[in-house]
Amino acid sequence: MMNKGKKIMALAMTGTMLIGTIVLPVRAAMIASEEPIEGVNVVLEEYCDEVVASNAAAQISDVEAATDQAVQEAVQTPAPTPVQQETADVDDEQDEVEGHVELNLNYSRLGIASNVDTYLNVRKKPSTSAKIVGKMTKNSGCHIYSIKKGWAKIVSGQVKGYVKASYLSTDQKAEDLVSKVGRNVVEIQTDSLRVRALPTTDAPIYSIVSEGEEFTIKKDNLTLEFVQKIIDKEKISKDFIERAGGLEAISNSMSNFICIYVDNEYAFVSKEYVKERYSLKRAVKVKTVKASKSSGVSSGQASIVEYAKQFLGNRYVWGGASLTGGTDCSGFTMSLYAHYGYSLPHNAAAQAGVTRKVSSPKPGDLFFYSNGSRINHVAMYIGGGMVIHASNPRDGIKISNAYYRRPVKIGRVMN
Repeated sequence: MMNKGKKIMALAMTGTMLIGTIVLPVRAAMIASEEPIEGVNVVLEEYCDEVVASNAAAQISDVEAATDQAVQEAVQTPAPTPVQQETADVDDEQDEVEGHVELNLNYSRLGIASNVDTYLNVRKKPSTSAKIVGKMTKNSGCHIYSIKKGWAKIVSGQVKGYVKASYLSTDQKAEDLVSKVGRNVVEIQTDSLRVRALPTTDAPIYSIVSEGEEFTIKKDNLTLEFVQKIIDKEKISKDFIERAGGLEAISNSMSNFICIYVDNEYAFVSKEYVKERYSLKRAVKVKTVKASKSSGVSSGQASIVEYAKQFLGNRYVWGGASLTGGTDCSGFTMSLYAHYGYSLPHNAAAQAGVTRKVSSPKPGDLFFYSNGSRINHVAMYIGGGMVIHASNPRDGIKISNAYYRRPVKIGRVMN
């Protein structure tokens, strides 16, 4: 594992209708746990055939990079262009100053959005009435170009604009915060990387992730003892382990893998196709969604997306369904739609079972993701190739590239 103080190469990324009665027998304990529930096998059979088939295939290539064609077969909508390195138009200042911690963003003067409860709006102009062009969740980092009349001109990720300077920690205070609020991550270095359920290329595919995405590291120097703890914690069956080649094969290959968090679960990526970095969160671009006949976006769809953004940065709580006090992924989408009079179950797979499958997403649609055997995560599409979701306890409710993982279904609730 990299030391937090160690310098790492700098690189930038990036009308009401009611759902019919749910006939799935949902048990209370399963609602909270996101475990597969009785009666939803049809969901996986219909929407996860490609993933399950990949897991069962005996001739999986040792090369971890999947083809673009395979990604397009799962969802017809193409993934957005990978996040590019932050532009170096930092006036004539040096990208790095002696004593600065090297991060996943270029900066000469560091700012960290530490003085906020949830998020900080980035505006097009230095005025509270100016258009919002992005949002920085708590403890996101930025480069500060200048501070004038209480406004800081900043760049963070792909977002440039102005923020209230009082909400930022700056200069040495920001530098001192880095080791407390940053984290070790892997940055995906190849298009469509297969993430494995165990640390071997013979293991079933957990998910497929996109180039340029960052995932927090759980452990980079794997031991058999650590892997066994994961097996016990996740209750991985002996049959599943045998499909991965057995413990001996896992032991022989685990030095080539890193354990990462994918939302709120563990998975493994090949070291060959990632870069380890020390990272601060960055701003994300946001656009106001408006109803439009030309785009086919209804007033309800626009409204629910804008409503969802209010809760950015709020807590993730496993089994929760409070938009302000804490929620998990399906509790988040369930509560958003409940506000508009729609009934959804508190389970990602069950939500997939009661939504209409579509190929081209519109704001308010739900993106469903699988761990290779079951749908285990759900997010809401907010337009512009982005989703908002309750991801994990480290990030809470966040905005991500909709294709940070390969979705297995896009479901529509509201027309």
